[in-house]
Parts: sequence; C-alpha cells; structure tokens
Amino acid sequence: MSMFKSMNISASALTAQRLRMDVISSNMANVDSTRGKLVDGEWVPYKRKVVETAPKEGSFQSFLQKASGSTSIGNGVKVTRIKEDDAPFRIVFDPEHPDANDEGYVELPNVDPLKEMVDLMSASRSYEANVTVFNASKGIMMKTLELGK
Repeated sequence: MSMFKSMNISASALTAQRLRMDVISSNMANVDSTRGKLVDGEWVPYKRKVVETAPKEGSFQSFLQKASGSTSIGNGVKVTRIKEDDAPFRIVFDPEHPDANDEGYVELPNVDPLKEMVDLMSASRSYEANVTVFNASKGIMMKTLELGK
C-alpha cells in the first residue's frame, strides 16, 4: 500500500463533499426561481439537483487482491453525476405573480430549504471528518520521519 493512500482517499472524499456543498448552495439560491430553463417554449421552474457518488475503481493491484480473496481497503470516492430530482414542483396560489397560470397558481422549485439544510450539515460534518483523517495521516507520517533521523 502506498504511503499516501489514506491521504488520497481522504482527498477524494473532501472533493466530493465540497461539490455536494456547492450543489446544495445552488439549490438554496434557486429556492424561488420560477424560470429555471426553457422547455418546449415554456419556462420550467428550477429543479433540485443531487450529487451521486460511487466508490472509485481501483488499480490492477486492487482487482488482483480482490480476485485472490484478500481483503483490501477502498480507493476513495468519485462523483458519478449530478442529477435533477424528479419530485413534483410546489404549487402556490399567487395570482399577482408574473408566472402565474390562468387560475392564479405558480409552480415553484421542488427545493425544500429544511432538507437542504440537513444535507448541508451532513456534507459539512463529513468534510470535517475527512479533514481530521487527513491531518491524522499527515501527523503519523511526520512522526515516522522524525523517528528515522
């Protein structure tokens, strides 16, 4: 195993969680955006976006270890895609709104601020945990180098 493997794993998680926080921030910024994109000549409200992650595929060595039955640690995480949430839009009665339909209803984004805040807290805690792991790995390496003197 490489000396820097634990740091690489933590770094991949830090990158993924940072992107997750960026996407959540975008969702929160567009919580009231009734004109997300133009579809078939009509404006559609902003759709909530979600980050999907998966384990990183390993090197040939990790596949060889897996095939031989020996246990191996992971290789980190990667973002596979950012997808749009298919939850229905919120419908609010507001006849004064410029995007209201003939009955006075407005379609608002499917973004729930409470859900976004919970997701943001989760991503933030995960980010902090990975920073702690990264720093612990760095500390172990520094102690090892000091012992080698």
